[in-house]
Amino acid sequence: MAEQAFTPLSNTETAAFCSQMAMILHSGISTLEGVSLMLEDTKDQEEIKFLTCIEETLQSTGNFQEALASTGAFPAYMLHMVQIGEYSGKLDEVMEALSVHYEREAGIAQAIKNAVTYPLIMVFMMLLVILVLVTKVMPIFNQVFRQLGSEMTGLSKAILDFGTAINRYSVVLIVLVALLAVLILYFGKTKSGREKLSSFTSRLGWTKAFTEKLAACRFASGMSLTLSSGMNPEECLNLASKLTNNEEFTKKLDTCREAVNNGEDLSHSLLEAGIFSGIYARMVSIGSKTGSLDEIMHEIADKYQDEIDQRFTNMISILEPTLVIVLSVIVGMILLSVMLPLMGIMSGL
Repeated sequence: MAEQAFTPLSNTETAAFCSQMAMILHSGISTLEGVSLMLEDTKDQEEIKFLTCIEETLQSTGNFQEALASTGAFPAYMLHMVQIGEYSGKLDEVMEALSVHYEREAGIAQAIKNAVTYPLIMVFMMLLVILVLVTKVMPIFNQVFRQLGSEMTGLSKAILDFGTAINRYSVVLIVLVALLAVLILYFGKTKSGREKLSSFTSRLGWTKAFTEKLAACRFASGMSLTLSSGMNPEECLNLASKLTNNEEFTKKLDTCREAVNNGEDLSHSLLEAGIFSGIYARMVSIGSKTGSLDEIMHEIADKYQDEIDQRFTNMISILEPTLVIVLSVIVGMILLSVMLPLMGIMSGL
């Protein structure tokens, strides 16, 4: 059956679907019966079409992975893991693990969104206030100076000239703002844009450590899922490496994969490649010795998630007062550059 053009599911929606299917499969209900039950419970027309597509493909092929792929709405990584789950007879465990994985991905995405949105709003408000001051308020003060038989000088004159230039070339300013909006949408809403932005930020000194931590979190989450599915180390690494697009981290994974392919132990290869360090490296070593590496990977992913959330919280707590202070200083300088000379003139009358 040909793929349908459904809107790709978000991480939250994917996690909810996986959670429902895991619950159904744990209850001993087949995938076809489970999809039919979900179809009976929904009243949303788009969701009915979506589940009907899955049900029809499942009836004709008997393959759950093909049924999900027919919608074109699920991520490739999930489809591959579902295929592995069907072959290994652990589809219920795989769906439950996928639910946890995509909930974590949703948490990471929300943390990034929260960290970026507020500063952008603050910057926009700052620029708007400053724009009104230099284009609307400063000309009024200039008229007052002229009525008093004086002219603006120094900083106030430079600010006035800047506002005049903005008024004169307002069309150019509007075009630049429109281009900026397009760039924000491109880097924020499109897959290729997000990949390019991620590649760029991974090279910056002040974001490099964070992007590597983010890549490690996703890698650990993927390794936990693949290891718990009974896959061999080579397959685990190949699948989990697809979850990150950080160049530096990818190089480390390539080194690790090469070592594993040459017969090295997985935990030793992870440590030698520098993928994990400090307490995480020790956790991996202990997990490998005790045969609970999948559980340790899950714990590492949780700890990385906590660190990422904490870093975002700290970033926002610093940015908020900083932006307010910057705005206050700029507005204060603009007003003082006008008010002090004006008070001098008034006192001399």
